[in-house]
Amino acid sequence: MLPKFKIAENSLFSVLMRSSWWISFALALAVLLLARLFFYGTYFVPAASCSLPFFIIGAIGLWKQAKVPGAARVAATVEAVRAMSWRDFSARVEEAFQREGYTVARLAGPADFKLTRMGKTTLVCCKRWKAASHGIEPLRELDGRREAEDAHDALYVALDGVTDNARGFAGKHRIRLVDGLELTRLLRLPRRNGDANRTRSG
Repeated sequence: MLPKFKIAENSLFSVLMRSSWWISFALALAVLLLARLFFYGTYFVPAASCSLPFFIIGAIGLWKQAKVPGAARVAATVEAVRAMSWRDFSARVEEAFQREGYTVARLAGPADFKLTRMGKTTLVCCKRWKAASHGIEPLRELDGRREAEDAHDALYVALDGVTDNARGFAGKHRIRLVDGLELTRLLRLPRRNGDANRTRSG
């Protein structure tokens, strides 16, 4: 089995991966310019090749950031799911996870779904998706169910209203909070005509 290499979180490349794609391209061009100014002949190619990692990171960043839904798309999705009944919303969520390759089983209690893929189990709580406030208690109940099911991690869907204490609890107990942006990526709701028109006019 090949060893897994992990880039340090605070390394230059890790920081660039979290930054806008154009910064990596700008650094790549700067490296090329410096190579052109200070190296000649056979020395230019090795010096210029130092720009390649920055071009690669920029390309990866551009690809990833191009897939991020815009603010208008996220707002439209949030508006749409707020208007859904639990029956419709849960059906959309189940269909979305199945599309991602998960085997989905419905549960009762603190967790609504049990996801299984490649031997990994994840619990999902989404019944309070449009609640105005989310405190620690539902997250604590979800964490208890996660331990009882021996699941690897858990997802908690909340459009907004998650308290700072709840966020801290989630971060310490392998619970990922799914907000409007991630929900937009997951559900892939079709664009409405009005949304498309606003996008073109903007």
